[in-house]
Amino acid sequence: MLKIVKDNVPSLRAKSKEVDLPLDEKTLATIKEMMEYLKLTQDDEFRSSHPSIREGIGLAAPQIGKNLRMLVIYYPKGEGQFVEHALVNPKIVSRSLKKCYLESGEGCLSVEESHEGYAYRAYRIQVKAYDALKGEDVIIKAQGFDAIVLQHEIDHLDGILFYDRIDKKNPFKKEVGAVSI
Repeated sequence: MLKIVKDNVPSLRAKSKEVDLPLDEKTLATIKEMMEYLKLTQDDEFRSSHPSIREGIGLAAPQIGKNLRMLVIYYPKGEGQFVEHALVNPKIVSRSLKKCYLESGEGCLSVEESHEGYAYRAYRIQVKAYDALKGEDVIIKAQGFDAIVLQHEIDHLDGILFYDRIDKKNPFKKEVGAVSI
């Protein structure tokens, strides 16, 4: 079972290293284990028998103590559909000037303390990465919630946590033109 690194651990603030491609078996096994863990966190039965485990929709390698540029995302999106990514060396190649934020605020498996406020992010992004599940380079176009999740996880690869993006003096400041999600 993976152990989640908490936000008081210095390695979570370090910039992660690029991953060599093609993936070696150990690295591929790690990203698959990350995905399996993430899916388990969304299983009510599993969580009831493991009360310390919190539900998540994204997980970056630094959160399991590996400062590698890898992340996984998994969550339902509509009837029987899921957003599922296992990305290696993801890079945001374009972003909109228009901003968005989660009205309810962001959360994180590595952050147990509550941090209220708005973390503004680009409303629309394009990410280039190697998808370990598909075994190929991909370009992902995302907007709104999907873009927020991708940016949150990519931030982890640069040692940035969501609450770093909240205005400390005015956490609920409304930016003109920003979209509430």
